[in-house]
Amino acid sequence: MTARTLPTGLLSFLSENRNWLSAGALLSLLSSFGQTYFISLFAAEIQADFGLSHGGWGAIYSLGTTASAAVMIWAGSLTDMFRARTLGILVLGGLAVACLAMAWNPYVALLPVVIFALRLMGQGMCSHIAIVSMARWFVATRGRALSIASLGFAAGEALLPLIFVALLGVFHWRSLWVVAACIAFVGIPILMTLLRTERTPQSMADENQSIGMDDVHWSRRSALRHPLFWFMVPAILGPSAFNTAFFFHQVYFAELKGWTHLSLVTLFPLYTSVAIGAMVVSGIALDRFGTARLIPLYQLPMVIAFGVFAVATSLGHAAIGFVFLALTTGANSTLPNAFWAEFYGTRFIGSIKAMATAVMVLGSAIGPGITGVLIDLQIDLTTQYLGVAVYFLFSSLCMWLGIRRYRTALPRLA
Repeated sequence: MTARTLPTGLLSFLSENRNWLSAGALLSLLSSFGQTYFISLFAAEIQADFGLSHGGWGAIYSLGTTASAAVMIWAGSLTDMFRARTLGILVLGGLAVACLAMAWNPYVALLPVVIFALRLMGQGMCSHIAIVSMARWFVATRGRALSIASLGFAAGEALLPLIFVALLGVFHWRSLWVVAACIAFVGIPILMTLLRTERTPQSMADENQSIGMDDVHWSRRSALRHPLFWFMVPAILGPSAFNTAFFFHQVYFAELKGWTHLSLVTLFPLYTSVAIGAMVVSGIALDRFGTARLIPLYQLPMVIAFGVFAVATSLGHAAIGFVFLALTTGANSTLPNAFWAEFYGTRFIGSIKAMATAVMVLGSAIGPGITGVLIDLQIDLTTQYLGVAVYFLFSSLCMWLGIRRYRTALPRLA
């Protein structure tokens, strides 16, 4: 059954598509082990074991992440050629091996390689396969599918920091990476079961492919030559760079404000709850209004969030910042991902989204690197976060200008 024949009710939608949606949620959940918010939980231990400063750790992290962004340009296009089931199994296996490498690696020289593997397999490919599959398999209900599959991201952000920070008080940090590897391995047979009847990209071509601007299917090369792609680049970079920087320096941020790390982590469920709500609402709104009306506005809450983080003097203030941060985080799971399918079509969505993912991963390399160097230069995070707020005003303006210019080129039925 295709997305076009699905019942409109949410429960019927979930029932008819539970395996595909669950597979997307599973991949997005397991991507957590390559996400910054998880890796940064062990920042203090890694820096202590390897004798690294904030700037040194940030540089290593940026190097590994930048390399993974470069490889994503090629690796991400594999979703146009191979089944999500096949790629997913290989990626989860690679992610498990990367987790074991983090657990057993004794050499600082190999740390960039370990970070590269974690970032490529986790944040890069796990996320990419999940999102591209939802964008390709669903058309009229694309927003709902993206928001439901993205619940895996939210679950990871809510649960894993609390669980692993608590376990850090009992177990050695390297042992916890072995646990992460075991969880990734367990995900392989689960994914195989969920996608037992998964369809290939080629078989979906005649059923659910949708066209983009000017009634054509855009290739990656033509998309890169189109000005709208470059209007979107600041918006792709921003959340990745500065969300990553925020969670990457969460231990230092708590110290700077005079809070314990665990007390800051207790706010993560609030952040996740709001993000889930924003994710669901944005998915529903997306199916109703389309991305053109919504996407220029979705990063404005980040302006408030980082402004609040800059001046926060209590955990209550931080909670307000997390609420606004979560509004953009939730919408970021649906709106940008649907944007590529709506404006550029779905025939080559894997290749086009791979470029966007590479930019996003590059942003996650830039954020920790720049902020880490600035910290070493005695420019604290509170000052930096005021600059970040200004950046999101700029990215929102770029989106508004680009969408305003090219939305008339969308197909009439889009």
